[in-house]
Amino acid sequence: MAIRLGNREQIQMLPVCIEEYVPQDAPVRVYDAFVDRLYLEELGIECDPQKEGNPSYDPRAMLKLLVYGYSYGVRSSRRLEREVNYNLSFIWLMGGLKPDFKTIAEFRRKNKEALKKVLKECVRLCIRLDLIAGNILFVDGSKIRANASIKNSWSMEKCEKTIAKIDEKIDQLIAEAEATDEAEEGQPSLVKVGEELQNVQARKERIKEIMEELHGDKGRTLNTVDRECTVIHGRQGSHAGHNVQVVVDDKNGLIASSDVAVTNNDLGQFSAQIEKANEEMGKKCQVGVADSGYARMGDLAKIVAGQIQVIVPSQPIASKRGVGEFDKRNFAYDVEKDCYTCPEGHMLIRGGRTHRDDGNRYRITSKGLCLACRHYGKCTKAKHGRVIERRDDEALRQRLEKEYALSENQAIYKRRQEKVELVFGHIKRNLGVSSFLLRGMQGVRAEMSLLSLCFNLRRMITLLGIQELIQKLREKVSLKSPSFLAPRTNRPLSCALSPVAAFSGTMLA
Repeated sequence: MAIRLGNREQIQMLPVCIEEYVPQDAPVRVYDAFVDRLYLEELGIECDPQKEGNPSYDPRAMLKLLVYGYSYGVRSSRRLEREVNYNLSFIWLMGGLKPDFKTIAEFRRKNKEALKKVLKECVRLCIRLDLIAGNILFVDGSKIRANASIKNSWSMEKCEKTIAKIDEKIDQLIAEAEATDEAEEGQPSLVKVGEELQNVQARKERIKEIMEELHGDKGRTLNTVDRECTVIHGRQGSHAGHNVQVVVDDKNGLIASSDVAVTNNDLGQFSAQIEKANEEMGKKCQVGVADSGYARMGDLAKIVAGQIQVIVPSQPIASKRGVGEFDKRNFAYDVEKDCYTCPEGHMLIRGGRTHRDDGNRYRITSKGLCLACRHYGKCTKAKHGRVIERRDDEALRQRLEKEYALSENQAIYKRRQEKVELVFGHIKRNLGVSSFLLRGMQGVRAEMSLLSLCFNLRRMITLLGIQELIQKLREKVSLKSPSFLAPRTNRPLSCALSPVAAFSGTMLA
């Protein structure tokens, strides 16, 4: 069988124009067309061709480089530098510009706020293209590692234990120094012991400074490398990381908003994420959906008060343990009399607040009724009889449980996993994002916004196709309110000139 062999000495000619490096239906042209529709000035990206000093790289080209690189899992500045030198699609996108890794990293560092705003413009564009309906929103979170080690995370308990060990080490070093002085009286003291003692004492002082920042809060942690990350717990163990939140639209599974929470769990995040998504879309959704990890009634009540339907299962419902024979759900509650009636017909009356002060306690009218009951030992083993706690938000909990059980709501909740889990699967598996590159909440939120934008663009390519999407991106869109999206021809000439055109003009000259 014949074998085709390569020949590195074969003389070939690349296309004379960079424009011919990629075909017309190449995905890279979508990213080029999208960024071309952005007003950099309103995003907050400096674009001043009259600025004095050494000429800077076109900020539009730099933004294209980040968006396109992140879309294919190329995130580090050194890898991006390599791509603009050897990858034809990157060379075409940059119009032959070859910034080094320091320039790329500096552009990303200086434009964190702008990167967060780009996702919002993509969402507004998807609404105008009827790709996002904004009626049903799914909220979910995931843990992604920070650019810091958990060894640098300190709690009050860890600080106290470390200081205790340091004190023992100091006593040991002092004892060794005194023993050495006695054994070698009249000779110079050992410098090494003094230096080691000084280093240990300096470490103790640094830990005391950390304790002062923690202010005695034993539940809080502080990472000395990235002070805004937290300790996250997952299948791979405990790490320094961030709690990433996304809100996904039901129609086509596009991301409506993304955020990074400071907490290491999802409790209390539902209302904030739904409100943020509504703000990004410029409209209010009709239904908000999340798993039981968001089931904090006080937080869900904020969304219910906004006339938005909530489909979030409570923890007992999600665990599928079922309702026991003597569960408080089987005790009838009388709203007017504010009392419970047990299955045997005995009354439980209110007897004070709970220990957490988040509800009322209801006791049997006479402990003898419970002690003489045939179900004593199963219903309760307490000597003073059965006690039931009713939280202040119990009525809302019962209402949400009933609404969650409806067949139409069960169908909506089932779609939640199909829509929202795809986002994290793509980001973590396809793009290989196991940790963030930037530090600090501002940088992490910018990077997460960029990843969400890349997911939306890839999804839009799947839904519309490359050629149709490029055509829609280049069409003039009439806007009722100011936006960063605008046709390329409406920008100043110096900023509207693409890197390809600028490069070609140089060659022609």
